[in-house]
This record gives sequence, C-alpha cells and structure tokens, in this order.
Amino acid sequence: MNKLELMKVANEVRKGAVTAVFNAKSGHPGGSLSAADIYAYLFFEEMNIDPADPKKDDRDRFVLSKGHTAPGYYAALANKGFFPVEDLKTLRKVGSYLQGHPDMKHIPGVDMSSGSLGQGISAAVGMAISGKLRKKDYRVYTLLGDGEIQEGQVWEAAMLAAHHELDNLVVIVDNNNLQIDGSIQEVNSPYPIDKKFEAFNFHVINVDGHDFDALDAAFKEARETKGQPTAIVAKTIKGKDVSFMENQASWHGAAPNEEQYAIAMADLEKVGEALCQM
Repeated sequence: MNKLELMKVANEVRKGAVTAVFNAKSGHPGGSLSAADIYAYLFFEEMNIDPADPKKDDRDRFVLSKGHTAPGYYAALANKGFFPVEDLKTLRKVGSYLQGHPDMKHIPGVDMSSGSLGQGISAAVGMAISGKLRKKDYRVYTLLGDGEIQEGQVWEAAMLAAHHELDNLVVIVDNNNLQIDGSIQEVNSPYPIDKKFEAFNFHVINVDGHDFDALDAAFKEARETKGQPTAIVAKTIKGKDVSFMENQASWHGAAPNEEQYAIAMADLEKVGEALCQM
C-alpha cells in the first residue's frame, strides 16, 4: 500500500474503534486512536498474514500487550478482512466474540489473549524464541503502552529477548505520554524510554508514530537489524484526530455519549474527506 492508502485505512480504524466503544458504552478509545497508524502499517503493509488462513504456521505474530486498546486492534483486523466490520458494534456485549480484551480462542487473527499489563511482551518473547528453535522465519511484533512499561515484567522479558539475540522480535511502544491517572511523568516516569531499551541491548528507533514514511523506514531498519531485538519508540497523540479526545487522559477509558459520538465521527469524516482530496 502507498502512504495515502495507509492513511485512509488508519482513519477507518479510528472510526471503527470509536464506533465499537460507543456501542459498548465502555472501552478504551484514547490509546486505540493513538495506535491506529501503527495498526494500519502492521496489518496492511508489514506483516505476513492472511485473513483466509489466520492460523497458517509461517504467519507473522502480533501480541497486543496493552490489551485494553482492543477496539483499535479489532478495527484493524475487521478492515483487513478477518471478520465483518459490522461486528465491531457488538464489542463487550453478552454473547459477542469481541470481548473487552483480545481472546485468541474466539477472535480470528488474534495470536495471544492479553490484557494483564506487562505480560504480553513475555508471550511475544516466547513466540520469538520458538521461531528461532524451530528455524522458522516468521517475525513477532508486540505493542506496549508507555504506562505499561512501568511494569517490571516488561524488563524481565526485554532482558531475556536480548540474551537470546531475538532479531525476529520488534517491540513497539505507543508513547502517547498519558495513562489512566494522568501523564506518565507524573505517575511514574519511564523516561528516557529509548535509553532504557538500549541498556537492555535492544536496537532502538525513535519515530513519529503518525508518519507513515517514518514508520516504513523504522520497520525496514528493524528487519535489517541482526543479533538483537528492536524497540520502536513511537511518539503519538492520545485520542488522535478526535478533537475533544486529543491529549486528554480522561479519554483513556471512557465511552462517548450520542452527542460526543456524532462530533467524533464528524471529525473523522473531515479527515477522510481531506485524504480524498490529496
């Protein structure tokens, strides 16, 4: 896909995430919106995946370590063709397969159940080690929140990944600078994020998480890196492209009412119209 097509996909991912959370009357829109461009790049450009064969052995793997941002993840999977986009409206409803956190047993395209913060990266490291042991060439990607990396288990997993020289592993940090209680500096600062991963012997790339040219260069650099895992620290905006959600910690885990939903969708429609003019 070219850059413009990816921007359009990301906008559809944002619409899907907001629609899902609105219909559920609960969920996590802020981090879903900040990561939408990353989801779009991974699922529509970077990863070797096939909606017609979601369990194929040589597929690339993805683990959403910050599992609460499942609405964005689901929207990306739906737009890719793993399940109907219309099903996003069933998020968190009784009987729906789209649970509040990813469920590998019931959702096509989900490689790992996740939600308990700090644990997803450990599963990703295990998948990457398995790939090395079985001499497979698949790659493993995991998306973490910048608040999530306050968890100690993240760094235990990072230590193991570097020890095993897992150059088939890419850790992406969605650095939107906000968590449920406020800014990450105020709660428990993990900065400097890049230097911490470097200290754990990762190859580190700092990138604008909303710039597809920059994301393209970063993931290509990760593929070319040998002998160590890569961490991509993506600077993003929480609530991206929804006017009243941008950079607001209060929208970490809240659902819009009908009036707010209308405003949010109008904001995203304007983005889409602008993209069509490009």
